[in-house]
Amino acid sequence: MAHTSSGIDLEDAIEKIPMRARSQSWLIRTRHLLHEEREPPPFISNMMLIFSLLLIILSFPWCLFFCVKVVKEYQRAVIFRLGRLIKGGTKGPGLFFVLPCIDTMKIVDLRVLSFDVPPQEILSRDSVTVSVEAVIYFRVSNPVISVTNVNDAQFSTRLLAQTTLRNVLGTKTLSEMLSERDAIASISEKVLDEGTDPWGVKVERVEIKDIRLPHQLMRSMAAEAEAVRKARAAIIAAKGEKDASACLQNAADTISGNRMTIQLRYLQTLTKVAAERNNTIVMPYPIEIAKHFLKKFHNKN
Repeated sequence: MAHTSSGIDLEDAIEKIPMRARSQSWLIRTRHLLHEEREPPPFISNMMLIFSLLLIILSFPWCLFFCVKVVKEYQRAVIFRLGRLIKGGTKGPGLFFVLPCIDTMKIVDLRVLSFDVPPQEILSRDSVTVSVEAVIYFRVSNPVISVTNVNDAQFSTRLLAQTTLRNVLGTKTLSEMLSERDAIASISEKVLDEGTDPWGVKVERVEIKDIRLPHQLMRSMAAEAEAVRKARAAIIAAKGEKDASACLQNAADTISGNRMTIQLRYLQTLTKVAAERNNTIVMPYPIEIAKHFLKKFHNKN
């Protein structure tokens, strides 16, 4: 029982360790292999090394075509001698020397690389299916780890980017996807960088390129937006009519305060009609004169 409880405690303790810390410990152990004192190579390895040196001496200078290698400034060569990493792990840039028959190398590009994440059909948190495309920018930060810890660092990064994009966007609603692209890209970059760190890959940038909605949903959203625009236009028109009626009321109050104001307004109206070259002139007829003649007519009757 003691062994069982201690084993359970150990498993619980390991589970409580953050994934980032476990990844860093793995990196530390991997990098430590380059500097620690390893077991000496077996006798057969020494014999093959001596044979390779003799072959170089006997075939000199023709062996230079096979022994001298050149890598560019943005490249590093990971050298394996009889299947084991050489001291230092890498060589380059520039000119370096390899031993024929026993040395193998793999060239690693340190430049920033990019790739398109193919369209991913993602179900959002509010049950809406969207198609998302993204662009990933990354580079190899440790060529030794990128060769020894993973079979194909670039291909593995592509697959991890697809699953990370699905996991991050699956926790967002449609409105959050459309309005918080920068925040989603930052979260995806952080999660992807933590996942690729044990592979010697550094994710530089993640960009959400496009979010495609189903056609039926796009038509529904367009109809909703059009209805909202019409409602706003009606509200603005009603508000304008309200303001205009208030202004007319104030103007009527001002005109009613002075009898000469209506005459001035009449003259202003005639000026506008004359400016438009209109042959029709409307003459105002005071209602008081009409009432006076009506009273006289009734009195005669």
